[in-house]
Amino acid sequence: MSWLNFAIFLPILYAVFIPFFYKKVPSVHTGWFVLPIPFVLFIYLTTSIPDIANGGWFMHTVSWIPSLGINFTTYLDGLSLILALLITGVGTLVIAYSIFYLSMKREALHNFYIYLLLFMGAMLGVVLSDNLMVLYLFWELTSVSSFLLIAFWYQRDKSRYGAQKSMLITVSGGISMLAGFIMLHSMTGSWSVRYIIEEVGSLSDSSLFIPAMLLILLGAFTKSAQFPFHIWLPDAMEAPTPVSAYLHSATMVKAGIYLVARFTPVFGGEATWFWIVSMIGLVTLFWGSFTAVRQTDLKALLAYSTISQLGMIMSMLGMGSAAYYFAPDSKAFEYSSMAILAALFHLINHSTFKGALFMVVGIVDHETGTRDIRRLGGLMTIMPITFTFAAIGSFAMAGLPPFNGFLSKEMFFSAVLTASDLGIFHMETVGLMFPIIAWVASVLTFVYCMILVFRTFTGNYNPEKLEKSAHEAPIGMLIPPGILVSFVVVIFFFPQTMADYILNPGVEAVLPIPIEDVNYYTQISAWHGWHAPELWMTVAVVILGSLLFVFLRSWQGVYSLFPRDWSFNTVYNAILVGSEKGSEKLTEKYMTGSLRHYLLYIFAFLILAVGTVIFATNGFVIDRSNDAPVNIYELILISIIAIAAVGIIFAKSRLTAIILNGVLGYMVAIFFVIFRAPDLALTQLVIETVSAALFLLCFFFLPEWKKENVTRKVKGFNLVISLGVGTIVTLVMLSIQGNRLFDSISSYFEDAYKLAGGKNIVNAILADFRAFDTMLEILVLAIAGLGVYTLIKLKSSEGNDKRESK
Repeated sequence: MSWLNFAIFLPILYAVFIPFFYKKVPSVHTGWFVLPIPFVLFIYLTTSIPDIANGGWFMHTVSWIPSLGINFTTYLDGLSLILALLITGVGTLVIAYSIFYLSMKREALHNFYIYLLLFMGAMLGVVLSDNLMVLYLFWELTSVSSFLLIAFWYQRDKSRYGAQKSMLITVSGGISMLAGFIMLHSMTGSWSVRYIIEEVGSLSDSSLFIPAMLLILLGAFTKSAQFPFHIWLPDAMEAPTPVSAYLHSATMVKAGIYLVARFTPVFGGEATWFWIVSMIGLVTLFWGSFTAVRQTDLKALLAYSTISQLGMIMSMLGMGSAAYYFAPDSKAFEYSSMAILAALFHLINHSTFKGALFMVVGIVDHETGTRDIRRLGGLMTIMPITFTFAAIGSFAMAGLPPFNGFLSKEMFFSAVLTASDLGIFHMETVGLMFPIIAWVASVLTFVYCMILVFRTFTGNYNPEKLEKSAHEAPIGMLIPPGILVSFVVVIFFFPQTMADYILNPGVEAVLPIPIEDVNYYTQISAWHGWHAPELWMTVAVVILGSLLFVFLRSWQGVYSLFPRDWSFNTVYNAILVGSEKGSEKLTEKYMTGSLRHYLLYIFAFLILAVGTVIFATNGFVIDRSNDAPVNIYELILISIIAIAAVGIIFAKSRLTAIILNGVLGYMVAIFFVIFRAPDLALTQLVIETVSAALFLLCFFFLPEWKKENVTRKVKGFNLVISLGVGTIVTLVMLSIQGNRLFDSISSYFEDAYKLAGGKNIVNAILADFRAFDTMLEILVLAIAGLGVYTLIKLKSSEGNDKRESK
């Protein structure tokens, strides 16, 4: 296993030791023991930057299930490096921040850091995996671990609701994504992303190409909170602020962005991909910014701002996918590659200023006891450092100089302005809407950024509305956001350094054409001259945005035009409640408590499913050419078995039935003896003897054997089902010899000693030939046992009275 493979599992393995640190060293905050893990991983990943910048990449494979083509293959290129650096870099700062944010006395820190490390490992697995099935495995692990993090304060109804909502939406998208992956495998015969990209030329003609594209996009949109799946993100803000800063600024929501970027080489250049990704992104951008303005809770405002910013990145990836439509040396290719570069650039910028803003909001909440804008104000002089961080982060998000958000926003404007000149997909007409939507959304973005800064930190200070007397945060809580806002400023002044070492390799990963052969857009600068339309669009954003902010009360009534009941949340809740009621009614229909009914369902389904397959596929073929001759001993044994089986039906006592049942088992054992399988015969004899003995031991406690009084109708129905099952099983048995789909596996059993060293074939099957089955069955039993033990031992913990205000 390489260091890159090990990097994914390091956080997960280290989580095992967290309970030990929590219990054995209670005087030290558990976060201090966790902090080195993401920091070491970050340093390790930074050592790859020079090689990646020079066009290199790293791939390592650990064999897992080679017979199915499923291997633990990691792949590090420019795109995965950007995400991995964000996961570990921001993760380091978030853990450092959490040390001062979460109380050692009131919080279950061991649970928190276990969940956080699981999530970190899962995210690294998503961005570093080359195998689709492994990627999906880690993808769903992010959903599970984020569910645990969001529901960390599970005593709250809103926390449980938010966790359930995020889980249902993202997992549903993940399942659709899995279906898309399976379709890609059907088209290419491989689970490798690298191999699929190499085969892309032959995929577009497949009938599965568009369905696979739509299903994968569905998974990406749900994960990255794109419209209309964005509704889970605001409710997920019930998580502790460090979780919000980590999941929703740098990691989880970026997984959907990563997926779209990673599969752009596969689907890029297709009109369907271009329009869906671009338009969903632009709609999300507008709706997120429009909704953010009406929020009064700071974290809710940041949640909708995240939705808006993610939409902006998504739309740029959609516009950049047009690069596959043009020749690499054309001007249109250069414009399109600029959109990809801008998307990756804003991906990083967003993580820096949004991570800082989440931490700032957490500080405000921590030091005042509220996040409600209507109760805040006048904190600028009381919390000057926090105010400075908030101003830098917000101005960067608004796209103002001298901060990094200005650069990526200018590139976004350039992308939407040039998109209409591409001359493809009817962009010369519909494409005119792109800059209009982008500009309106930017104005609204400017407005909510001003609300965040000026409504929180300026105006009158109202201590009577606060739960605490406000004061500046401790230095430990200020260092992490301070580092992030430092990056916000440094990136503005040295964008080309980042472009050369980080962004250009990322663009080359999304558009895998050697950079020396194409006209990549690789220059980032803050000034393009007075003639640049992007400059005047920004000036107009500032002027109109300032007016809208100053006169906010005058036009805020526009939100009342949208009734609160008309929302996707209402639809989600209606679906959830309807599903629960419908499921309850359906369950009451068939869960009657009657064993006869349950057997009836099982046998009826068996008749329907197997019978349909047999007749639909013409599977009823009798081939007796390979049958061995039946001797007199076998006929005698079959006759005994038949007589015993029929006799059970007419047995007058339970003892007679048990004896007849035992006769069946012993006759089967004799069959094994005749077929020269003494070990199987011995096993069968032991099992049959133990079963009969158990029946007899329980005999005294069993209810009295009596004849059931049932109606003729029930008897007739039972007869039909019985005959149906008997007929289906007989047909299957007769058809087996005529429908051999696979080679016989009997050679394994004949050579059991040679292959596995087992003299007993049963042991060889359990321990060698089906070892994974046995291991997983034991694992299931172990998990079930742990679950039972946990339910017995689990007690509601008292305390935890410190909670973020709602």
